[in-house]
Amino acid sequence: MMRPNLALLWLLLALSVLGVLASVGWLPLWSWLAGVALVLVLTALDAWRLRRQPSPQLSRQLPLVVPLTPELRVGLRLRASGSRAQPVELHDLHPGEWPVQGMPRRLLLQPGRELALDYSVAPSGRGEFAFAGCHIRLRSPWRLWTQRRTLGERSTIRVYPNFAPLIEMAGLSVEVASRSVGARLQRRRGEGTEFEELRDYRIGDSLRKIDWKATARIGRPISREYRDERNQQVVLLLDCGRRMLAQDDRLPHFDHVLNASLALAYIALRQGDAVGMLASGGEELRWLPPQQGSGGMDMLLGAGYDLQARPVATDYLGAASALQQRQRRRSFVILITNVRDEDDQELRAAANLLGRRHLVLVASLRELALDAAAATAGDELESAVRSAAAMQYLAEREAMHERLRREGVAVLDTTCSELSGVLIERYLAVKRDGRL
Repeated sequence: MMRPNLALLWLLLALSVLGVLASVGWLPLWSWLAGVALVLVLTALDAWRLRRQPSPQLSRQLPLVVPLTPELRVGLRLRASGSRAQPVELHDLHPGEWPVQGMPRRLLLQPGRELALDYSVAPSGRGEFAFAGCHIRLRSPWRLWTQRRTLGERSTIRVYPNFAPLIEMAGLSVEVASRSVGARLQRRRGEGTEFEELRDYRIGDSLRKIDWKATARIGRPISREYRDERNQQVVLLLDCGRRMLAQDDRLPHFDHVLNASLALAYIALRQGDAVGMLASGGEELRWLPPQQGSGGMDMLLGAGYDLQARPVATDYLGAASALQQRQRRRSFVILITNVRDEDDQELRAAANLLGRRHLVLVASLRELALDAAAATAGDELESAVRSAAAMQYLAEREAMHERLRREGVAVLDTTCSELSGVLIERYLAVKRDGRL
């Protein structure tokens, strides 16, 4: 698409002045006609030369997968295709809702040289996004015209939950990694169901753990060391309904849930267990059977990176029925939601249905705004009413939790910042106690 440049507008203005002077008789008419012909020739020739001007070559350096981070660097490489220097204006077509720094740019491309530049964008959410191309604006040799062209190929990028903490945990032991996300662990050596190693007898070891053959062979007391049973299954049942749209720390609750779920999955996979996921919100249902081994985390990331909470009611009973149909083997099922008193009957029915076959844990997220409102009564009537309403809501919520506990369902009342730690802590306690 070609547009007149400022120089052409000034030229047309001068031609108009020349026409006014010719119309009042101050200049001969032929001078204005000659000016018109000259401008037409110049503009046509300049436009023709611009159309024949070759486009620069452009390539974009962009990873296929990135975590949801505050800044993503995008690299561009340009090379002039002609024999002359090319002044260009450049704007990369990044996803429109992402904040950007370093765009647009004005550049001078030297012939035969490659120019490398980068800019930063801030992904605004998870999912798959497209960089549609790159707009450049070229100027004609006489600067009468500009033309916008689209260069480069369409690039797609997947924005995953922030898996950077998982990378930091890779070089740590399970115990240290668990503590790094806030889990408070009770370490008990020698308690488990699978044999791991032989070691020297320690005071306090049970006589049942002494390996008498090894003791006789070596000549000193030797005990068997056991580890928690492997090859068990954990299923994350995620609420994608309207309750997860609440925000804490500038992130929706559902993003906190995904981050905590990935941290728990990483620890469980390291323990030799399999981890699956069922996400439910309205009529949408996404199921990933329990995965084990080094590829399990990649499959979990791929299955859940584009999940979003939606303003729909959560069908707890429907999700529980779907999980019962898909997951036959006994598993540790962790339902992560935000319990409200109006969910009482349906949630209890769903938990009881799951409890027939599985070990069930309900993790109920508490909103920080409610804690703050309940804690600050204030002297004004409006503040006091708000505080009283928040306290009543929290009391009803706790009563709902107690009803679930009386029916044998484990309940965790936690905030988003504590979710990763308490989930890992409870999972390891279940493993340690051999409850699966």
